Amino acid sequence: MVAPEVLNELRKTLRKGQQTMADWQGGELAVSAVPGAGKSTGMAVAAAIAIANFNLHRQKQLVIVTFTRSAVSNIRKKVSEHLKNLRLPQSAFTVSTLHSLAYTIASNHRELSGFGAGETTIVSESQKQRLIRNATNLWVKENPKLYDLLLEGRSFDGEDTERLRRQTVLRTDVLPSLAREAIATAKSSELTPEDLRQAESPDGGTILEIAAGLYETYERLLRQEGAIDYDDMILGALRVLKNESIRKYWQERVFAVFEDEAQDSSPLQTDLLEILALTPQPPLPKGEGEKSSLLPSLLGRGDEGEGIKNLMRVGDPNQAINSTFTTADPRFFNEFCDRCQLNSQLSTLDQAGRSTVNVMRAANYVLHWVNHSEYAKLEKPFRQQRIHPVDVDDPQANANPEPIGKGVEIYLPNTVDDIEHEIELIGLRIKQLHEQDPKLSMAILVRQHNQGRFVAEALAWLTKEHDIKIYDVEQSDRRSRVPMDMLAILQFMERPHSPDNLKSALEVLKDRLKISSQQDLNALASNPEKFLYPTLLDPALTTLAQDAQSTCKALLRAKIELPLYNLIPFIAFTLYDDEAGLLATADKLGDRLNQQLVGNYSMQTVIAELKEIVESENFEAVEDENLEGRYMTAGQLTIISLHKAKGLDWDVVFMPFLHKRICPGEAYIPESVKFLGDFGLPEVARAQIRAIVHHERVPNAEEAWKQCSYLKQAEEFRLLYVGMTRAKKLLWLSAAQSAPFSWNTLENRTENAPICPAIMELARKFPEFISW
Repeated sequence: MVAPEVLNELRKTLRKGQQTMADWQGGELAVSAVPGAGKSTGMAVAAAIAIANFNLHRQKQLVIVTFTRSAVSNIRKKVSEHLKNLRLPQSAFTVSTLHSLAYTIASNHRELSGFGAGETTIVSESQKQRLIRNATNLWVKENPKLYDLLLEGRSFDGEDTERLRRQTVLRTDVLPSLAREAIATAKSSELTPEDLRQAESPDGGTILEIAAGLYETYERLLRQEGAIDYDDMILGALRVLKNESIRKYWQERVFAVFEDEAQDSSPLQTDLLEILALTPQPPLPKGEGEKSSLLPSLLGRGDEGEGIKNLMRVGDPNQAINSTFTTADPRFFNEFCDRCQLNSQLSTLDQAGRSTVNVMRAANYVLHWVNHSEYAKLEKPFRQQRIHPVDVDDPQANANPEPIGKGVEIYLPNTVDDIEHEIELIGLRIKQLHEQDPKLSMAILVRQHNQGRFVAEALAWLTKEHDIKIYDVEQSDRRSRVPMDMLAILQFMERPHSPDNLKSALEVLKDRLKISSQQDLNALASNPEKFLYPTLLDPALTTLAQDAQSTCKALLRAKIELPLYNLIPFIAFTLYDDEAGLLATADKLGDRLNQQLVGNYSMQTVIAELKEIVESENFEAVEDENLEGRYMTAGQLTIISLHKAKGLDWDVVFMPFLHKRICPGEAYIPESVKFLGDFGLPEVARAQIRAIVHHERVPNAEEAWKQCSYLKQAEEFRLLYVGMTRAKKLLWLSAAQSAPFSWNTLENRTENAPICPAIMELARKFPEFISW
């Protein structure tokens, strides 16, 4: 039992907005947090206080859900530290990705999930693309009339060369892309192929009919392979929870659900969390009958007799930047916030301590302008919430730092000739800032990877001449070393008497600082038997060599003592200690091996699969939520994409190449597909399915294409906003007069390239930010 004064001291570490999370006593609560508001910090404290207040334990847990493995690791660490300080059981909570939680539920009740007895394989992204290609080819054979209709397009003279060209475009580009969009969008909303066919569409439903056929064919191939995809995990869990007794079983185990990054949820994911969060009786804090010192309860009640949903959803709809890649749509979280607001169950965390005041003023103005511009005709890109500085007596250190200069510097095309001149100016500013304070963290945020390569090459002189470290994230993360490490250690464990295997394992241990590098590894590896198991007649090993021997023998003992499927986690903890990002990547690798080798899991098959992964370089590392060590190092210049920059911050942020062509951009139809019309089929299908989900009139192709254009531009503005709010002390915004028409080649330049309209308006509003 934790004393109330101890919990109150923990609560005092939060600012006012965060304290509303700590004061949660049950029911629904929506938390809309501005950038830099500290939502993860608030959620971790709220979780610890809830566990204390409600005496939670292994059989009645708090479930925390987020969307990436790295975020799981980060928030688990924060909550664990609080529980340790409060001397509360670590088993009282669990943290997982939403898909992992769903798969756990579905796989525990396979007879109800719809997976079938043999459906244990979860297809990877590359396997899914293969299935989509096969589904496309099969659909073409089975639907010759619809396919011929696509071939004819708007007009066709029957010329053989043009026919072959169109066939190639359709089979390799248009139809696979249409299938990907339709399958993801429909499945994530529990829509079947038949639902798409039955929707009333002004164009006669041709595009939705094609989408439904591709979706249906894909599902058939998926079942034939005895496999499921990630959307099936959610669907399977929901099927299981339709069973009343099993639903009650899970609800009895789950006291409440806290969801992070809620702006990235789909409707089905939200349904799953709401079912798990439902409890039949209002929760009673410890010491029933005592007058609570916390704020009044915010109870989210369903229909009469349904119970109470203990659900806290935390996110920022203004940082929803993933709908281009996923089925996420900020509209869903916005609707949840609006509903909670009607019941006084919305908390807006609008105070942020990350940035200096002028950076916040700039970001706020961009948000305001976009929401009142032509880009808000369809729906407002942003939720109307301003970022405010924290109070003078804010409990968290280093809030709202003093600016460097004015805090915001805008370089317009009339002072920047071309992109080479733009990067030259940035390089000189970096050199100047580094000389003034060598500990400043700095970053250049780019929209496209080829922009990052251009920047890295152009600024290489900073390292050569001034010893300023440059970390190019795209280049450095292109290939994960985790599979290579695992392969080397497992090969050694399988054949420890091989000199090559021993040498490779020793190299990995040395690189990961598990053994000293101040020794001759070649000498150790030249005779593995004498190194690992020396006799009394063999020369004594040095102290350093004995340490290396002990580490290697521990690995070999693990092979004997542990089940095979536990070796990957064991090796990971041996090599990476508490490095969350590397541990999460190893966890992801282990999951992949388990899924792909089900029924055929042995040391030999694991090694063979790891070889294939290493040779094909098709494994992507898990990003660590807490990336200070790699991305935000003091004195370092980081080159990183805008998408990867979310959740991070630097003292100084440079955002170059801010042209209208990129932000907000405009819908583009390649010449190769214009025979189908002045629109893209995948985008049209997605917009039409979105209308079905929201129970709206299904637009025709031209209307759907315009809607897609607006929504994409809205996301680009949100991406701009995310980038701007990464800066603590100085934000640099620039665009050159001459810029590449396409960054795939730098030769073709556009003169007088239009600048991003939001930046132009920002410069008009704050002329003092303009630099000459």
